[in-house]
Order: sequence, then C-alpha cells, then structure tokens
Amino acid sequence: MQQALIISPLHQTAKTHPQTIAIRQPSKGVSVTLSYLELSQRVMILGEQLEASGLKRGDRLACIDSNSVELIMLYWACIDQGILFCPLSPRFPSAQITQLVERYALSHVWAGKVHRDLLTQGPAHKTISLDFSLKSYPHVTKATPAQLYPPQPVRVDSKLAANIILTSGSSGIPKAALHCLNNHIVNAEGSRSFIPLEPGDSWLLTLPVFHIGGLAIINRCALAGASVVLQDRETKLSKQLTRDNITHLSLVSTQLIRILNQDANSLKQVKALLLGGGAIPSNLLDQLAALNIRSFTSYGMTEMGSQITTGIANKDGSCGHLLPGRELKIQDNKIYVRGESLFLGYLKPHSHSLSLTRSEKQLTLSLDPDGWFFTKDRGYWNKEGNLCILGRCDNMFISGGENIQPEEIEKILKQHPDIEEAIVFPLANEEFGYLPVAIIKGHLPEQSELDTLVCSQAARFKRPRKYYHWPEVEQTSLKVSRKQIIEAVLGPSA
Repeated sequence: MQQALIISPLHQTAKTHPQTIAIRQPSKGVSVTLSYLELSQRVMILGEQLEASGLKRGDRLACIDSNSVELIMLYWACIDQGILFCPLSPRFPSAQITQLVERYALSHVWAGKVHRDLLTQGPAHKTISLDFSLKSYPHVTKATPAQLYPPQPVRVDSKLAANIILTSGSSGIPKAALHCLNNHIVNAEGSRSFIPLEPGDSWLLTLPVFHIGGLAIINRCALAGASVVLQDRETKLSKQLTRDNITHLSLVSTQLIRILNQDANSLKQVKALLLGGGAIPSNLLDQLAALNIRSFTSYGMTEMGSQITTGIANKDGSCGHLLPGRELKIQDNKIYVRGESLFLGYLKPHSHSLSLTRSEKQLTLSLDPDGWFFTKDRGYWNKEGNLCILGRCDNMFISGGENIQPEEIEKILKQHPDIEEAIVFPLANEEFGYLPVAIIKGHLPEQSELDTLVCSQAARFKRPRKYYHWPEVEQTSLKVSRKQIIEAVLGPSA
C-alpha cells in the first residue's frame, strides 16, 4: 500500500488557528480550556510519555474512561506515535474488559482516575500510568499561549491502522473494527460538505468516544478548527447549551425530548442538530420547525466511519442523500457501500501485527468482487433521491408465512404523540411460528388505539399482539441496542 504521509488534523489546525479553542470541559469544579496550540503541545509531550512507557509503533492501547480531555489527548497522541487507540466502555465489568483485552491482543491498558478499579494486570498486557498534569514540563505548564514554541509534529501514514472501535454484531460479541486516519478525514470532510462547521463553532460531545459517533465529532472539529465541548454532567443539558453557546449537537429522540421539556428556547442558537437512532417522532419535528431549528438526519455505521447519507429531517423518515467520498448501491432492497471511508476490516481474535493494512492476514473484510461491503440493511431511494431504510436484514422474521420488517411498524407507532421509542420483535407462537410484539417508551395507549393506528398504514397481520413497557436501560449511542432492550424485558434467553 502506498504511503500517505500527512500532519495530523490536530497539528495542522494548531498551525492555522493556534489560538482557537480546541477543547472545553466546563465544570462547577475545575474547568479546562485548551487552544489548538496548547493541545498540540500537550499531545506531543504525551506521545513522549507513551514511548517512555514502552509502547511501540503498532502496539494496541486500551483506554478505559468516560469522555474526558485526557481521552481526546490520548487519541491524538496515539495517531502521532502509530499506536492503535482502542477506547473501551467504563461500564464494562472488569472481567469483560480483561476478556476483550486478551481477545484482541491489546498490549497496554490505561484507565482514567475514576475507573482504575477496572484495571487488571495480565501476562500478555501491561497497565500504564500517565502524567496529564505535565508537572515535569514547566516550560509548558507555566507558559502563556504566546510563549509556547511552535509545534514540530511528525508526519503520519494516514493509510495505516490507527484505531479500533468495538461494534456489536447480531451475536452480541463485540467486533473490533479497524480504521485508518484517512477513513476519519474522508468521513469528516463529507459531513462538513452538507453540515457547515468552521472555527468558532462548538460541537457538544454527547456521544461516548468508544462509539464511532463520538470519535467522529472529535475528527470533524479538528479538521474544521471548531471546539469540542464536553458534556457537563452536573448541569442540565438545556442550560449548558445556552451557557456554553453550543452551535452543533448530536442527539437521539430521548435526549431531544428532555431538552424540549426543560427549555426549548435553549436550542435557538444551535446551527445544526444531527438526529439519530431511527425514525424521529413527527411531533418532535413539529416542535423543531416551530423553533426554526435546522435539524438533520443521517444513515451511518461504524464500518464507514459514521455518516454515509445525510439530509434535512422530515416526516417521511428518509435519511438524505449520499455524502462525498462514499458510494452506495441497492440490490433487491439490500444496501452495499464502498469508498474511502470504508474501514480496513475486523481484527481477528488473538491476532498480532505491528503494521496492519487491508492485505494483512490478521483482518477479516468480506467484499464482493467489485469491492462492495454488505451492510445487512435494507432500503430504497425515494422519488426525491433520499435513502429510506426498511430495516436490518437480520431483524426481519416470518409470521404465519408472511414477512414482517419490525422497523416498518416501529415507524408507524412513533407517529403516536405519546410514544417516544418503539421496538417490535418476534415472540414464539405455536400456531404462527412467531407473532409481532412491541416494547414502548413513553405513555402506553390502549391496544385498540394502537391497532387502529398500525392497521391504517400496514397489513393487519403486522400489528403487535402485545405491548411491554420500556425497561430502565441507559442508552449511550445514537442507535438503540435492540438486543439489550429485549433482554431487559424478557430475560437473556430471549
């Protein structure tokens, strides 16, 4: 593979917009604000610490933390050093973290202060500690921004593996998706072609960095010279939007409902609201229209670096048009993608390599002869040229000989003003094989009322025969974990 040596987006922006704010971490305690020049310096020093801790190019670093300045710094330091950055959810129990570290041969492990109890030393990996206070570097900690020496970053190969993002398949066992820096750059540039982002703008990091949506925000902001603002957990989201002058925001329906109930006017200064997690209830879109909020919807996936299509949010539930740097084709309603943002592949369990590319034997990447990747989603293009998602191929089930696509019924149910979210799934039945049932978030109307709603837009056999209340499960990404919600209602054997 031909090398593509570049200076990382962080250091490049430190040269062009040195005093622009890169990261803000507001807090009632100690707030942190770093310019791009300051962040660039600290990242290079952190890279020296990683090298001193024994990490070499090609090593894999597991990073266990909630969203933090330290986690963002580690991401960029790993880019500089050629170390594979692998953020893990701090919600994972210690035993699961150890299992993942061993499964994907993560050679070193770091954890944030409040998550150090999750660290375990193993024969095949080493735990490390890092000094983010930089007390050993007084020329940085005591200098004013104007006194900091100009950064002299190394060039990195943007086509080699840079980070690992875990993504759960239908089996529930996380897959390790590998991306190179170029994947992220192409995805971010494509996003900005439709959702403008520029220096002085600020994107609230409401999504965790261990999900592709959170990592995508960091890359977008660095390329554009915009600010990443960490969420203040001690303050209502609506209050933070106004206080910190947030211009860009990624939300799921549940978060949007919370903000609208707290203070709808807090959204008025937001330039772009990116909505995810499936079809958006029509009553929420009406409220956003009344506030004149520019809202967008998209179709994306971990394997393509985040966004694939994006469009103006509307009631037909479409996901917009194809962004630059991506290709998409539909055959028999099945969606295939390819392009420069396509990941390098899935890391095989217990594999070791210092220099991973698509040609390495340590990776799995199933492509057809023309290089197309099957997304396992079903969809079609509507008359306006926007992508419409029918649902996941593996969600479809047969009831009494008839195909049922759960997402079709979920979209109808979410038209009801009292329903925030809905999951339709099959329940075993002796006569029909399976019957559709549903889990509802929000007020649960009478079944007769919901039957009337569903049957007005779909065949009668598709109506859910039973409804469950939504369980208490925390959602941390744009996509609802169907498996997690169903298991919380029926138990792990569901």
